[in-house]
Amino acid sequence: MPKYFPIDAGVRFDCDQSDLLAIKWTPDSLSADFALPDAENHALRVRFNGATIVRLLDEMPLSTEQQPTKNEGLVPRHFAYRVEGSNFAETQSDAWKEVHRPVRHYEFITGWGCMDVLSKAEPSFEVVDTSH
Repeated sequence: MPKYFPIDAGVRFDCDQSDLLAIKWTPDSLSADFALPDAENHALRVRFNGATIVRLLDEMPLSTEQQPTKNEGLVPRHFAYRVEGSNFAETQSDAWKEVHRPVRHYEFITGWGCMDVLSKAEPSFEVVDTSH
């Protein structure tokens, strides 16, 4: 049974109008920029300073993904969550999760899709200038 725990990203925005703009993924870090509607030339950067497993989905596969129960804790128009008990986290490599423990599942939801991240590191959030 997945349980969602909202995370404060430090900025309020309509995540239904947002989308993933860019992603930079290395063996030891992840950085993803999401559009901030009504904030021209600015994006919300989500960063993990550590090893990650990442999944990107558009809304169609996400909406049809089978879960044993309904999603507890989801808040309308909320962007960032820590998730417990998801199929995504449970089905990843046990060896990877043991090496990088304690691993947590984070999910970032926009109107166009979803980014799931497994990591020992916690996400950090920062508004960045995208004009250059």
